[in-house]
Amino acid sequence: MVEQHKKALEKQLWNIANTLRGNMSADEFRDYILGFIFYKYLSERMDLYADDLLKEDGIKFDAIDESTDEGKEYLEAIKEETIDHLGYFLKPNELFHVLAQKGESGEFILEDLSEVLNHIEQSTMGTAAEDDFNGLFDDLDLTSNKLGKTENAKNELISKVLTHLDDIDFLHHETDIDVLGDAYEYLIGQFASGAGKKAGEFYTPPMVSTLLAKLVTQGKDKLKSVYDPTCGSGSLLLKVSKEIKRKGGEVGGYFGQESNPSTYNLARMNMILHGVHYRNFDIQQDDTLEQPHHVEKRFEAVVANPPFSADWSASSGFLTDERFQDYGKLAPKSKADFAFVQHMVHQLDESGTMAVVLPHGVLFRAGTEGHIRKHLIKDKNYLDAVIGLPANIFYGTSIPTCILVLKKNREHSDNILFVDASQNCGKATSQNYLRNEDLEVILEAVNKRELLEPEKAIKFAFVASIKEIEEENEFNLNIPRYVDTFEEDDDIDLKDIFSKITLIKSNVKEIDIELSEYCADLNIPNLGDI
Repeated sequence: MVEQHKKALEKQLWNIANTLRGNMSADEFRDYILGFIFYKYLSERMDLYADDLLKEDGIKFDAIDESTDEGKEYLEAIKEETIDHLGYFLKPNELFHVLAQKGESGEFILEDLSEVLNHIEQSTMGTAAEDDFNGLFDDLDLTSNKLGKTENAKNELISKVLTHLDDIDFLHHETDIDVLGDAYEYLIGQFASGAGKKAGEFYTPPMVSTLLAKLVTQGKDKLKSVYDPTCGSGSLLLKVSKEIKRKGGEVGGYFGQESNPSTYNLARMNMILHGVHYRNFDIQQDDTLEQPHHVEKRFEAVVANPPFSADWSASSGFLTDERFQDYGKLAPKSKADFAFVQHMVHQLDESGTMAVVLPHGVLFRAGTEGHIRKHLIKDKNYLDAVIGLPANIFYGTSIPTCILVLKKNREHSDNILFVDASQNCGKATSQNYLRNEDLEVILEAVNKRELLEPEKAIKFAFVASIKEIEEENEFNLNIPRYVDTFEEDDDIDLKDIFSKITLIKSNVKEIDIELSEYCADLNIPNLGDI
């Protein structure tokens, strides 16, 4: 029932988004539809909470007359309770359905809507929720010409969106909070698939997120904290949460950093829409390598899908930065992949696990990257597993990728597991994708390691000793060096080939004779002689 409701809600929301965006690209309309869904969620949550507070008085929140002294007294009392519990406040005339009904009846609502969104942020000022709501609606530019050429055209479009959304009961008692959160996540994915290269900025494909989440939560049914230094829309953090909740546990705190302001807003909305209380998450906006915000903290689970081979300053000043100083060298200016790895290792708790998606090049590129790789393996001995993923599973790039799993206290400290899952995927028209069965075989190889049945390990997984990696491969981690995927050609049966050629020659001879007879009957030159 819940699954059916979830699918119906996803379809309903996507139809609204797809129908109403007109000529606007999916990427451009994304911020509007997701922002309004968030506003409606906050509004319904406010309405329900206030109704609950007013239950004993037999009053409904939206029936309070804000112009009377009694009404003002009620609102002041409710505001204090709501700010403390929810972190924000809305007045009855600022509720979503009030504005939607005004828009539906033809009233001009753009100015009112703009004020309401500002009021939501202002209501948090000076409170513990201020940082989590600050600038949250900045991407909803209601004056943008993308919404229409005239003010009336803009008002008409926005009114339609609000009216359609108003018909959906987000927080109905039968609606699990995760259903709405998952529908929101589904929309983010749908917009990502239509956004091409830009999608990589905010979205990790769900099954890749699930794999990373399962890798960092193995053997754990609760987590003190989870951190993503390039958190995008926050989907990875939420996947880790879902994995822990599936085991009956909770995640104590969610931490992330994101450089793109729009994506940063998306991540904070995503957390709140999934029921993560504002006191339990800390997501900051800035460049993680240049301006890290959580550098003093350590986390039990660290996950990331950082931008592949991005530029960074590689400033010499970082040689004395505690995140990089142990290695003696910095990642190249044009390839920050290992800089992200070093940053994540620094943030990892002694008992924690980290899993990061990277381009294949990190496994074998020489120079400073080879130096850092050697230091991670030989001196620190943190690298626990290398998992090769299929090509073309990320939006906007088809390059092959891998997952590195690192731990500071490894159970298998004398070896590293290699998994070649490059052929384990489903194929869609323009994109490959991981399936449940693909995750199962990868996780089985990780769990069993040396004990994986030989028939399952062949051409798929191999446990290499640190000695082999150093002496035979000079810390080159290219997966084909360890997992033999060579397919031998079938033996050629020369006798069989000879008999087939003889048969073909015999057939040709018979056809030539038959053709000559036809030519003779027709009294024309023998075509077989031409």
